[in-house]
Amino acid sequence: MTQSDESTFIGIDLGGSTLKGALVSNSGEILQEIRQETEHESSSALVKQLAEAVRSLRADRRATRAGAIGIGIPGLVNRKTNRVELMPNLPSLADIDITAELGRDVGLPVILDNDANAAAYGELQAGAARGRRDVFFVTLGTGIGAGLIIDGRIYRGAAGFAGEFGHMTIDPEGIECVCGNIGCLETICSGPNIVRRTRERLYRDRTSSLSRLALPRDREFTAEDIAHAARDGDEMAQVMMERTGMFLGIAIAAVVNLLNVEMVVMGGGVMDAGELILNPTIKETRRRAFPPSFDSCQIVIAKLGPSAGMIGSALMARDQAT
Repeated sequence: MTQSDESTFIGIDLGGSTLKGALVSNSGEILQEIRQETEHESSSALVKQLAEAVRSLRADRRATRAGAIGIGIPGLVNRKTNRVELMPNLPSLADIDITAELGRDVGLPVILDNDANAAAYGELQAGAARGRRDVFFVTLGTGIGAGLIIDGRIYRGAAGFAGEFGHMTIDPEGIECVCGNIGCLETICSGPNIVRRTRERLYRDRTSSLSRLALPRDREFTAEDIAHAARDGDEMAQVMMERTGMFLGIAIAAVVNLLNVEMVVMGGGVMDAGELILNPTIKETRRRAFPPSFDSCQIVIAKLGPSAGMIGSALMARDQAT
């Protein structure tokens, strides 16, 4: 697709609970942004919601040259069929051809990919990994996802399912994961499981300031709450972040040894803890990876934050739509 500097693209980060959309410039700058609760009633209702979101973003005066739409989803996208293969939060999406239906409705090409791949592409094009060629991007949130960039391109595997880093077994005697396996990385380091582990410690130690978060109130406390408490100096919260970083380091060391990437980028809501989780991750990776492989790899915090998926989806549309 040919673009000029004035071209704009639409990026949608379709989460299980929240739909985030943005009008993005050719250089990766967000010009306008919307956020809505994701429609769960049916796949047709969701396609309608997506179409309305696209129209809303195209109504911006800067969108007159809008070229394509990119959508990132927390699930598996079959690159051979360009359809959703598996999406636990919105299973009905596997029953429709979302790219064809949405494209027909709004009259623009639609690109579909896994949300971690989209966020990785955003960091590659406009964030922490800009100018790099071999990068491993990890997103830590409700689940754990990863995007792998090899020689400057997203690596998707034979059918498009590569990057399920959260389901690497890290504790074979651990708890059951939502995927049915035992002891996946996600059972320890995802947001809900950081909360679970913290609650278990709070039953034994009520001295932490986190105890007030566990009291009944209008919402459950989250991994982001724990991250903020850690940054504010709460010792138990800091221990939880350090333990999380240790397990992440074990898994990342395996990736560094296997792929010899030049950079690991860590993003997602859990990374609100910043260096309190980054530093123990680096320490454990250094301890377990081959020294030459570790020495040739930087481990850094993502720059685009919660916007990475929208920016990456839009820039994928810029580069892949025809």
